[in-house]
Amino acid sequence: MSRKSKKRSVTDALVALLMAISPLIAALVLTGASATTASAASLTEVSNFGSNPGNLRMYVYKPDSAPARPAVVVAVHYCTGTGPTFHANTEFARLADQHGFIVVYPDANVSGQCFDVSSPQALKHDGGSDPTSIAQMVRYTLQNMNADPGRVYVTGASSGAMTTNVMLGSYPDLFKAGAAFSGVPFGCFATTNGSGWNTDCATGKISKTPQEWGDLVRNAYPGYTGPRPRMQLWHGTEDDALYYANFGEEIKQWTNVLGVSQTPVFTDSPQSNWTRTRYGSSGTQAPVEANSFQGVGHSLPESGMAARAIAFFGLDGGSGGTTTGPVRGSGKCLDVPGFSQTNGTQTHIWDCHGGTNQTWTSTSTKQLTVYGGAKCLDATGATAGANVAIWDCNGGTNQQWNRNSNGTVTSVQSGLCLDVTGGSTANGALVQLWDCNGGSNQQWRLG
Repeated sequence: MSRKSKKRSVTDALVALLMAISPLIAALVLTGASATTASAASLTEVSNFGSNPGNLRMYVYKPDSAPARPAVVVAVHYCTGTGPTFHANTEFARLADQHGFIVVYPDANVSGQCFDVSSPQALKHDGGSDPTSIAQMVRYTLQNMNADPGRVYVTGASSGAMTTNVMLGSYPDLFKAGAAFSGVPFGCFATTNGSGWNTDCATGKISKTPQEWGDLVRNAYPGYTGPRPRMQLWHGTEDDALYYANFGEEIKQWTNVLGVSQTPVFTDSPQSNWTRTRYGSSGTQAPVEANSFQGVGHSLPESGMAARAIAFFGLDGGSGGTTTGPVRGSGKCLDVPGFSQTNGTQTHIWDCHGGTNQTWTSTSTKQLTVYGGAKCLDATGATAGANVAIWDCNGGTNQQWNRNSNGTVTSVQSGLCLDVTGGSTANGALVQLWDCNGGSNQQWRLG
């Protein structure tokens, strides 16, 4: 399908789609309000990255903290968005600063700013159109930025989530995992009449068997026998742009592709409206993970979800265990009072509820971050009784923590233990530093 015909067909549906994704845009703008970074790195446009059959634009964010052989995350925007907007208003760049990976932001560069996930060219390995352009961006990054070909991942929202499904299906040789926020299965949006919009798919009317969905993926790259990328799925039950039924069809597809049972081996509820299931493994990096949100519309990702995607990719410093989640101790959870993001707010313990103020990530640099990396757990002093608060991340040893095999968490700066004041188990009991004594009020577990 030519870019010209795509422009006409997508524009026909754009007004309705824009109304549906308005909550998503608002959510991303709110998320991005705290996404600024002190890094000297900046977003850079790259041209001449390949033949570029989709006529896309390519933007790259390479943080100052990137190691000699960095990982790559491709972050794909929603309809009406742009690469620079997705960079500014999501948490991936800040997470890149913390964990040292490169972020590639494709830009649809066409009226409506939607990506082609419909044409026969898009649904075939190196077939042309937008997915081939994105694959060329990845290959350019690997060749010219010394990136690690064994650690390339893709994520996106709405049109970007559909593209995530397509990239994992058409290019399993390039990607190790993907995270799709409000998407549809690979091939669901397929059309043969030159249209870029498939109403039956968008409204959840297309249902196939797991084998049929899996065959669509396998037929995209005939003869490929290598490993298949893992998939993390996110969807709200009240999504009125890409209906919730697509979530179940995605689960069918990717469990079949990855050869695991459709029966989850792990189910939990990190917060009251959130159901998380894992297939094939119970760990953070399961073959397939599915996250469902009761009463939520087309507004994902919300704050903190990008960090969970990065943990699913394995880029947060974890070695396969749970590295993002609640920090449990004294029968409660480590909690930032009132969801505050004010520097110096002292932490306490509270009943576990899975909120963003109780969702912590242990990074490769020994930080414990909250709000998707917006703040770090900070020791305000180096003596017993010093407050433990949140603060802007600065890399200091007062923001570095050792998670020890005996269950204690100690400050790298002082060697003192994370401690619940007075051994209390009551909501609101303050957290401090104290001499390590092996007490139950100094026992913590992440996850």
